[in-house]
Amino acid sequence: MQTTKELIRKYNVPGPRYTSYPTAVQFQETDDLSDVISHLDKRNREPRNISLYFHVPFCFSLCWYCGCTKIITKNTDRGDVYIDYLAKEMDLVKNKIHPESKVIQLHMGGGTPTFLKPDQLKRLGEEIKKRFNFHKEIEFSVEIDPRTCSKDHVDALAQIGVNRASLGVQDTNEEVQKAIHRIQPFEQTVQVTQWLREAWIDSINFDLIYGLPKQNAETFKKTLEDVKTLTPNRLAVYSYAHLPNLMPSQRLLNEEDFPTPDEKLSMLMLAIDNLENEGYRYIGMDHFSKENDELTKALVEGTLQRNFQGYSTHANTDMYALGMSGISMIDSIYYQNTKDLDAYYSRLDTGELPVIKQMILTRDDLLRRDWISRLMCKPTVYFDQFEEKWGVNPREYFSEEWERLDELEKDGLIIKLKNEIQITNRGRLFLRNIAMVFDAYLSQDKKTKRYSKTV
Repeated sequence: MQTTKELIRKYNVPGPRYTSYPTAVQFQETDDLSDVISHLDKRNREPRNISLYFHVPFCFSLCWYCGCTKIITKNTDRGDVYIDYLAKEMDLVKNKIHPESKVIQLHMGGGTPTFLKPDQLKRLGEEIKKRFNFHKEIEFSVEIDPRTCSKDHVDALAQIGVNRASLGVQDTNEEVQKAIHRIQPFEQTVQVTQWLREAWIDSINFDLIYGLPKQNAETFKKTLEDVKTLTPNRLAVYSYAHLPNLMPSQRLLNEEDFPTPDEKLSMLMLAIDNLENEGYRYIGMDHFSKENDELTKALVEGTLQRNFQGYSTHANTDMYALGMSGISMIDSIYYQNTKDLDAYYSRLDTGELPVIKQMILTRDDLLRRDWISRLMCKPTVYFDQFEEKWGVNPREYFSEEWERLDELEKDGLIIKLKNEIQITNRGRLFLRNIAMVFDAYLSQDKKTKRYSKTV
């Protein structure tokens, strides 16, 4: 059997991250919101648990590697206007949700929510609570830029009910930070982590990136050692995807400073070995969590799911995304808000949802979405459970794809049994490749440059 390093070379090809299926590249522009409205009305005839996502697009400075939807500005007063319009959008969304539905998950991302001043954060939290009912076990998470987060920010977050925080770290090496235009002394990360724990926001995630300019295995090992001293509950260790044609800011990076493919691979292997030896469970793709963390429990209990924020702990919840560029997942429809801030404001001024794209899923889409989700979120996928839900035998329905699993099994990524597919520990590294076997759109979409590499 080939070594893990050899398999990574073999399977490290462009492919979707499957935060949704079908992926966002399949969404179609639309001026007609009748389908969105009818799906919302139909879906909310009865109360249910839901997820909310709020996109805060502003950042004070540009990180050259970043591919997020963001607006660079130092004018924090723009936050007040943006919250005004989020409130308008909330009113429109609230009217389409059953009044007894409860928010089980709430996430603020960006940009960076800590661009907002503490009073603005408190106001945003109050506007949300005025309109939506919170579940008693709500997971309320927020993305934090330690460079723009004060103790007053943390106190404001605690006051509005935040109980989980994700801190952008990327790398602790000063030369790497200079190369990516993100100077963040580790002392800032230490201080914000301390403030969070003092405020009883003690479920903490750090985001790291490997494959950045000036990185090598030695510097990245030091980054891992640094962040482990703070014992985060979770770590997301992302592979840097260099796509300058899609992300113009990446053209500012010096390509001569990038690690070689073998050096990048060594960093990934180092992260997996290092973190597993420290008691972190490899959830899959780029996520690690402590054995007692809710993410690990969800993997074991079969309630893990994926959405546009990555892995999540609550299965079968609709997600309503508010703010510019937000993507909502409501049963059998996806819809996305405009990425243009002026257009976002203009649509809300007319009393319309600021939706610019949508996709209505066919029965085949729904079947494949469920199957792909099971492969990416469960250690074992049982055929009879799938057949009980959909009325089809997966071996028969996916007969054209089934033979392609033989090579994955030969490489030790899966084990095929009579009534189940087991994802091996090695296979969790290649979940995207396993899922790609069942993606009906990949053969149609030859523009693979729009996807990052799978490992």
